[in-house]
Amino acid sequence: MATFNETGHAKNLANFQDLIAFCTSYPTYNPSSAALTVAGLNTRYTDARTALNGVIAAQTTFNNAVNVRMAAFEGLKPLATRVVSAFEACGADAEKVKDAKSINKKLQGERAKPKETPAPVNPGDPVPADNTISASQQSYDQQMEHFARLINLLTTTAAYAPNETDINLTGLATKLGELQTANSDVSNAYAAWSNSRITRTEELYNALTGLVPVAQNVKKYVKSVFGATSQQYKQVNSIKFKVITT
Repeated sequence: MATFNETGHAKNLANFQDLIAFCTSYPTYNPSSAALTVAGLNTRYTDARTALNGVIAAQTTFNNAVNVRMAAFEGLKPLATRVVSAFEACGADAEKVKDAKSINKKLQGERAKPKETPAPVNPGDPVPADNTISASQQSYDQQMEHFARLINLLTTTAAYAPNETDINLTGLATKLGELQTANSDVSNAYAAWSNSRITRTEELYNALTGLVPVAQNVKKYVKSVFGATSQQYKQVNSIKFKVITT
């Protein structure tokens, strides 16, 4: 995952609060634009704060979902190996056992067949670059696919009926459902987190209504009222804001 500059966004929000405090202290601060009034600034602050809190909450939900998925997939590989052993022990057809072992190798991240080194086109030429796709199919989606294929293979053999509840067909179907739910929850949580960052960016940096552009307009208004050399303008102009797009 990318690293996002949440500290910078929070700093902009804190500085905006300082800007509001200065504007509130000026008796003659009376802009015609509703967005620049103290009430308007407070509304902008509240909306931006809500957006930042939304990002924090969404990121927490995403992190929790990732942790749950990691826990769900932990132990899958040794479980699959146990399943293959039980499949072989039940007297399954040799070819089916061979297929089960091949599926398990993929799930474990091993090649079903040793990788061959490409030969040079002509004697003495350098060995060609290896442009093949990696056979280490270890993404969560791929692990689930291999596990589902293994379960489907088991269903073709009536003799596969172990007494152990975690490796019988019902237990394995339950495990697959758990994996699918955990993986889906991560996808959904990531989408929600990503959308919350879009909302945050809109609230803080929209060119017309964002918190930072509004702050810059406040500075311009104060400059127009009190003058470029006034203490009031120096106060607000010293407050720094930065546009952050990530």
